[in-house]
Amino acid sequence: MRQLHAQVGVVDKADGSAIFEMGNTKVMAAVYGPREVQNKSQQLHDQALVRCEYSMANFSTGDRVRRPKGDRRSTEISLVIRQTMEAAILTHLMPRSQIDIFVQVLQADGGTRSACINAATLALADAGIPMCDLVTSCAAGYLNSTCLLDMNYVEDSAGGPDVTVGLLAKMDKVTLLQMDSKLPMDIFENVMQLAVEGCKAIVHYIQD
Repeated sequence: MRQLHAQVGVVDKADGSAIFEMGNTKVMAAVYGPREVQNKSQQLHDQALVRCEYSMANFSTGDRVRRPKGDRRSTEISLVIRQTMEAAILTHLMPRSQIDIFVQVLQADGGTRSACINAATLALADAGIPMCDLVTSCAAGYLNSTCLLDMNYVEDSAGGPDVTVGLLAKMDKVTLLQMDSKLPMDIFENVMQLAVEGCKAIVHYIQD
C-alpha cells in the first residue's frame, strides 16, 4: 500500500474538514451540517438529507483538459460517495436537517474515488456527525497475473480490472463494490479480499 497521510480541521469555516493522501493522490473534504434544509421540498421528516459534491481541481492531473462542472463522471462519483456515506451516517437521529459533503481532488495519481471516501469519513468525524462505524475505501487490481493493492495512475491505466471496495470495518460490512471489467470468480475473490485488507489497514491508520 502507498504511504498514507491525513490531517483534520483544515477548513476553518466548515463544521468538519480533512485532507487525505494515498501516495501522490491528495483529496480535501469539507462537511457542513447538520443544518436547516435550504430547499424545503427536499426535506425528509424522518431522517437527514445527505448531499455530496465531487470535483477535481483543474491543476490536479497536469493535463490541460478543463472538465465542465457537473460532467457525468463527477455526477457518478458524487452519487457513489453519498451512498457510501449514507450507509455509515445515523441519519435518523437528525430528521429535517441537511448534511453537505464537498470533496475536491487536489492531486490525482490513481485511487481518487477511495481517497475521496476516506477524506469524507474523516471530515464527518471531525464535524461530530454520528456514524455507526468509520467507512473506509481502497482499490485493488489485477495486472500481469498479479493482484495489486492501491494502484497509482500508471498501474491503473495499464488496462487491468480494478475493484473498489468501501467497508464498515467493525461491522465487517461492504457498503461499496465497483468493478470496471470482468474477472474469473476465483481471481475476483482474491482481488476483493486484498481491497478489504487495504480498507482495514486504513481504519487502523485513522484510529491511530
